[in-house]
Amino acid sequence: MSSEKRRRNLVWGTTWLAYASYYFGRKTFSSAKHALEAARVLDLKQLGYIDSGYLAAYSVGQFVNGALGDRVGARRLVGFGLMASAALCAAFASSSTALALTAIFTLNGVAQATGWPGVTRAMTEWTTPANRGTVMGFWSTCYQAGPLVAGPLASMLVHAYGWRTGFRIPAAIMVLVGVLVLLLVRPGPTPVGAAPISGEFAERRRAQRAVLGNRVLWSYGACYFFIKFMRYALQLWLPYYLHKQLGYADDKAGSIAAAFEAGGLVGVITIGALSDKRSLGRLPLSAASLVGLAVALFACVKLVGHSTWLNVGLLAITGALLFAPDSIVCGAAAQDAGGRSAASMATGFVNGVGSIGALLVGLLLPPMVAVYGWHSLFPCLVGMALLGALSLVPALRSNVSARVSD
Repeated sequence: MSSEKRRRNLVWGTTWLAYASYYFGRKTFSSAKHALEAARVLDLKQLGYIDSGYLAAYSVGQFVNGALGDRVGARRLVGFGLMASAALCAAFASSSTALALTAIFTLNGVAQATGWPGVTRAMTEWTTPANRGTVMGFWSTCYQAGPLVAGPLASMLVHAYGWRTGFRIPAAIMVLVGVLVLLLVRPGPTPVGAAPISGEFAERRRAQRAVLGNRVLWSYGACYFFIKFMRYALQLWLPYYLHKQLGYADDKAGSIAAAFEAGGLVGVITIGALSDKRSLGRLPLSAASLVGLAVALFACVKLVGHSTWLNVGLLAITGALLFAPDSIVCGAAAQDAGGRSAASMATGFVNGVGSIGALLVGLLLPPMVAVYGWHSLFPCLVGMALLGALSLVPALRSNVSARVSD
């Protein structure tokens, strides 16, 4: 194996581990919600406010860090971003007032927003348009594997040692991975015909400006708005839902909720490999997955709660059909559009628009379930899935190339 291939594989593996590790800085809060409420540290409304503050900062951070990532590179953005998130999680564990907890976790949203633009920037440099779908399909398992490990670990720590320990141990893990990123991640090889160093800055600025005017990227952003609403509604509230609505203990609720991410592992690998086939394409597959997701969510309306294993199976199917288009729309498709010069900006833009949908979860879900009950969750998500599929229609019909830079 050549030195370049070894370096490429090292970057692929390190960035996979890095993005999976970001979830240690966000999943504990989801797993600790019931404990924080039971300890009278926060009430339901305050839990929603913290989600909203975090997600608002995360959304803004995507735009800022997307532009920053193309300038400073993946290594520094991700390495220092992980360490900043770790420091804020440790501070959260040492605080007790609602105001302090909200402020700290809001700042954590900015730190967490360094992740996606940074790692997708690195992956764009070490993949090509011809293999990107397949590679990113396998690589995108990082954001199913991350929650799959971080969620149950946080639930066990919170259940056994209290919510403060549930934040401190994941923070230590993020510091270690941040150090690895700073040591191992390097820029990819310069492609043949790329602009000389003297012209790189001008090319980057041109490509970044083109991102904002690209109609296809706006279509991706609109679709991702609905995808992230659904994903965050389930990731942030599934353990709470399973405990409150179905009566599972905190640790078992966290384990059952992990089936959602486990199903996502299968979905992203499958759609990634298929999307590199010209006869199928990234967007038709994404739209079909979202329609299938609507059907799966409708099945949840009718069947969830009948048995533990049925709940696990339904959540796994839901995860497969949701994470599949998620990985394409904000991964390979956005990377293709941004190209080498603006990959971080393009993925940050799509993720930033999508994160507005995630932000609304904290604002809308608690009052919705307070009025209509938890049984209203899945019918709401059915509509979101169908709207996500419809949002891709302009991109499917567009005769204009999505690419803004090679």
